[in-house]
Amino acid sequence: MNLQDLVKITGLPVFIASLCCLSSVILVLFGLSTVSFAASLADTFYGSYRWLFRSVGLLLLGLSLVVYFRQKGICTLDEAKRRKKMIINTIIISLITALVGYLFFLYVVVEYLGIIFHIWG
Repeated sequence: MNLQDLVKITGLPVFIASLCCLSSVILVLFGLSTVSFAASLADTFYGSYRWLFRSVGLLLLGLSLVVYFRQKGICTLDEAKRRKKMIINTIIISLITALVGYLFFLYVVVEYLGIIFHIWG
């Protein structure tokens, strides 16, 4: 597995999981909402719905892993048994990368974008 494959597997799930706060930044960025509404929306999404966004991100990560394994020719249970170590290693690396990517994207990138647009202080 190379870095490009890892980014393809984890990129969209990390983005979707962090939409709880990123959506308010996007609305302000495109001028579709006021800063106060965006801050209220971010509080609502992060406070009440963060587990929903995280669950959808985890579900998408699982789906992207299935698609990745299918592209690598792992379509049967026998093939999965033969390549068990590769599958386990790929899943562990993808989970760690997704977690680190989520933490960095949400708590660093989105946080500073929110500060730049004065959504939160």
